[in-house]
Amino acid sequence: MQRPPPKYSIVIPAYNEATRLPRALEKIRAYLLARDFDAEVLVVDDGSTDATAEIAREADLHWPDALRGVRLVSNGENRGKGYSVRHGMLEAKGGVALFTDADLSAPIEEFDKLLAALADADVAIGSRAVDRRLISVHQSRLREIAGIIFNRFVRIFTGLPFEDTQCGFKAFVMGRARVIFEQQRIERFGFDPEILFLAKRHGLRCVEVPVRWAHDPATKVNVYSDSVKMFLDLLVIRWNAILGRYPT
Repeated sequence: MQRPPPKYSIVIPAYNEATRLPRALEKIRAYLLARDFDAEVLVVDDGSTDATAEIAREADLHWPDALRGVRLVSNGENRGKGYSVRHGMLEAKGGVALFTDADLSAPIEEFDKLLAALADADVAIGSRAVDRRLISVHQSRLREIAGIIFNRFVRIFTGLPFEDTQCGFKAFVMGRARVIFEQQRIERFGFDPEILFLAKRHGLRCVEVPVRWAHDPATKVNVYSDSVKMFLDLLVIRWNAILGRYPT
């Protein structure tokens, strides 16, 4: 008899994450076992040149029988975080899918909060800005100011009401939210406002949930060049909407 789909999927976009991925997978494994969750873990390898793919395969070999295992999804080449998230979410088989960064800046235990919020919503997004007291390690002042300014532009160009669209910790009820990733077009760091814009456009209920968070100095986001690209992506979102590339 064919096994039914898992209840949850956890998607990890990964580009050259050989250093951080083993610790992340260990923490996720312990979390899933402690809660007896029926969940699969997908590592989306974004054209890594290190041992990221090998680590994911090795983890699957030693994953407990009580869990679904670790599934490696390959982009074939480096396409960007947005592409990796879209690829993983469309490959996910769980009824609820979470994507989280490989550094687990938001601890995996915070998934409990998102799941509670999904009892009355379609999308639950982790937020650093709703309650900054939950931040244990802050970004540099420059990064925090850049984030605040970017959020203002997000509100202007998309009409989204959220305090923090960029936290890499978001969960979706996939039966209703799959269309978001089918229509997502932005492939790099500016994808977060796009998927939330699409959620709003399709009438999905989104809630912003304060989560614990600790900045990882090894972040791959460049505060200068990537901020410019993310601002340009906001223009792309508006342009795509005007051209009807996001059909309802």
